[in-house]
Amino acid sequence: MSAAASNTVELFQSLEPSCRDTAAHALTIVRDGVITGEGPTTKGRVHFSRALDSDDAAWCVRILTAAAVNDQPISRAEAEALFEINEAATERSDGGRFEDLLAKAVAHHAASASGLAVPPRSVALSPETDIESWAPGYASRVNRDMLEWIAGQMRGSRQGNRRLMAMVATFVGATALPLAGQLPNVFDIGM
Repeated sequence: MSAAASNTVELFQSLEPSCRDTAAHALTIVRDGVITGEGPTTKGRVHFSRALDSDDAAWCVRILTAAAVNDQPISRAEAEALFEINEAATERSDGGRFEDLLAKAVAHHAASASGLAVPPRSVALSPETDIESWAPGYASRVNRDMLEWIAGQMRGSRQGNRRLMAMVATFVGATALPLAGQLPNVFDIGM
């Protein structure tokens, strides 16, 4: 094993979550690395401040799918940390992986908090898994508070996330017309 690979394994072992709270904390360490371009998740590579690259997205995936949390739904704290990473990253070079991850993680949280069954994180967050195969396809199954929370998170965002916006538009559907009136201020449904 190369020295760089060995360092990555050691670092992940130190950041590997034991519960959803420690996963949320580990995501804040990734966020700090994105903001400053420095820190444990950026060691051994060139990383500019406010940039999100494929290694940052991979860190998020490793944290969110660690064995200790894989069978638990995404927590609000984890989802909020992902929104913070999304907001912190003004430059992207991850090929869209983080955008996909954010949308799936938010859907996982919203569905589980609404009392719906969700697959293990490793399945739900996989780039090979279509979000439509497990996420609720209409708002009547998603708790209204969840929809309002998502809209609130997106309202102040400088970074648009087309995948997340499309998911929310699907959630809204015809059954949530009162809430839909509030969402045009958040995003353009007709994208």
